[in-house]
Amino acid sequence: MGEENKVGTYNFVAEPFHVDFTGKLTMGVLGNHLLNCAGFHATERGFGIAELNESHFTWVLSRLAIEMEEFPMQYEKFSVQTWVENVYRLFTDRNFSILDKDGKPIGHARSIWAMIDLKTRKPADLLTLHGGSIVDYICQKECPIEKPGRIKVTSVEPVGEYVAKYSDIDCNGHVNSIKYIEHILDLFHIDTFREKMIHRFEMAYVAESYYGDKLTFYREQISDNEFDIEVKKNDSEVVVRSKVIFKN
Repeated sequence: MGEENKVGTYNFVAEPFHVDFTGKLTMGVLGNHLLNCAGFHATERGFGIAELNESHFTWVLSRLAIEMEEFPMQYEKFSVQTWVENVYRLFTDRNFSILDKDGKPIGHARSIWAMIDLKTRKPADLLTLHGGSIVDYICQKECPIEKPGRIKVTSVEPVGEYVAKYSDIDCNGHVNSIKYIEHILDLFHIDTFREKMIHRFEMAYVAESYYGDKLTFYREQISDNEFDIEVKKNDSEVVVRSKVIFKN
C-alpha cells in the first residue's frame, strides 16, 4: 500500500457556531474534528468503532497534543489529514495535520489511543485485531511537533468545580474527552483569549468520570504563558491532566 493511501484527508468549514467571540475556530470544535477524522479513517480501513462494538470493544483516547500557529476563521475552509504512526500491543499513535484553505499547514496534533474491552474496561491487544492487519496502515509521514510530555501539578488549591451533567456524557457512558477541554479553558478569563492565542494544548486521560461526578480543577502557572491543570473526581481520583501554552 502506497504511503499516500495511508493518509486520510477530510474537509471542513469554520461555521459561525464553531467559532468563539474572536471569530476563530474553538479548540473544542477542532478537537472534535480531529476525533471524527480518526473515526472516519479507522472506519474506512475496517477498524472503526461500530465494527469494534460488534465484538464488544471500543477505542478510547489516552493522550492528545494539539499545536497551532493560527486557527481557521469564521467561514474559512480547512482540512484535516490523519494517519497512523505506530502500533504497539496496547496503544497506537495517530497524528494529524491541519491545513488552511490553500493547503498550507497551520497546525499539527499527536494522539495515543487504546482499544478496550467494553465488559472489563481493560485494554485489549491491538495486534490481534483482524490478525494484526492494523500494522499495514503505519505511515512514515512526518509530524513536526513534540510528543505529549509528563504533566505534574502540585497545587492543592482548587480553581474551579463542576458536576458532570447530561450534555457531558458520550456514547461510551463517560464524560466526553472534548468536554474536559472546554471546562479547562473556562478556567481562564475571557481577556486571556482576547489578548492571546492557544499555541499548544495537551491532554492526558487517566481515568473515566461519569454523570454526577464532582470534578475539581487545580491549576499551576509554569511561566507567563504556560499552565498545567489537573482534574480530580469526587475529591480523590485524578481523571485528567492538561497543559495549556498561549502565545501573544
